[in-house]
Amino acid sequence: MDPSNYGRSDTSQLGRWFWEIDRVLLLLVTVLIAIGLIAVAAASPAAAERYSGGSVQFSGLHYFYRQIAWIALGVPVMIGISMLTRERARRLSLFGAAFFLVMLIVVPIFGPEVNGARRWIDIGIGQLQPSEFLKPFYVVAMAWLLSLREGDRSLPVFPLSALLTGAVAFLLMRQPDFGSTIIFGCVWIAMLALAGVSLRMLGGLAVAGVIGIILAYFFYDVATARIDGFLFGQGDTFQTDNAMRTLTAGGLFGMGPGGGTRKFGLPEPHTDYIFSVIGEEFGLIACLAIACLYLAIVARVLIKLLDEENTFAVLAAAGLVVQFGLQALINMAVNVQIAPSKGMTLPFISYGGSSMLALSIGMGLLLAFTRRNPYLTRSPYVVKWSGDSPQ
Repeated sequence: MDPSNYGRSDTSQLGRWFWEIDRVLLLLVTVLIAIGLIAVAAASPAAAERYSGGSVQFSGLHYFYRQIAWIALGVPVMIGISMLTRERARRLSLFGAAFFLVMLIVVPIFGPEVNGARRWIDIGIGQLQPSEFLKPFYVVAMAWLLSLREGDRSLPVFPLSALLTGAVAFLLMRQPDFGSTIIFGCVWIAMLALAGVSLRMLGGLAVAGVIGIILAYFFYDVATARIDGFLFGQGDTFQTDNAMRTLTAGGLFGMGPGGGTRKFGLPEPHTDYIFSVIGEEFGLIACLAIACLYLAIVARVLIKLLDEENTFAVLAAAGLVVQFGLQALINMAVNVQIAPSKGMTLPFISYGGSSMLALSIGMGLLLAFTRRNPYLTRSPYVVKWSGDSPQ
């Protein structure tokens, strides 16, 4: 795309999109996707060896080629959604939230069991994980619900949001998917804080969260195993121990592309523990740079929202970027053994079809809600602004 072809006077849909989109944010995401492709290429031989089952058709770059296909599908989805107006993005999200909530309900009934969990639905050409797609749509739907309070403070939006979040948490715990439950809960609390709930209510929710984790420890087997392994070294800690050894094996600068050996003994090297593979082959400095890249994306969005006046847009964009940043933080924390294993992908870097498509949808929505008309900061007589598009 040649920027010279799209002057500020260009009124075509593509021209308006080019000048309204946050191009810095789009560039940061593009860099992240490129890094992810290199990381999957590094992890693919180890993953192929572990999961090939001796098949000669399972090449060492099997997952790398498949990731290229997922990126080729995900990037156009992200760009297409980013072109939507805020109103259309809201409608899409409400429909998507309802659809994938229903899908989440039927997962325990029709979903296949993989490693003791039922999180996927077999759609013939692959497996779809409804919880991954629900994440971005849930955030926007919750932002719309909470923003209704601005027009009528008598509406019971907080109890309704708690009921919806509780239902999602219950369905996720049944799978079980403790990590995604934590993300949904944390994002909901962050959005409540932005929506202006009282400190007393936030304090009550914090206490309830601590009590919930304690109860989960005593009555929820998955939480018990994860917490015991993390705090007391009990149970099977092979995954996290091996991930830490792999992460630090490359030192500051790594062993070079393809030079890693510990990755071949690492479970899920292309998904949950790809950050450790990056550490072994490209070094701890590369890991630090990736962490800074995630931080830059979160900071870019939050700073840009400081002068945003639309409550719904603030809640939606902030919720989406908090969810994005929190998922990255949890994955990296697991790899460096400062959080219990949760089976969570590293956004735009880990391999995965559901993950890539869901993240592309979420980033497309985030780009849509952070779009700005370039004339708004100029003279009010240049363009009349109404709603989400220039008149």
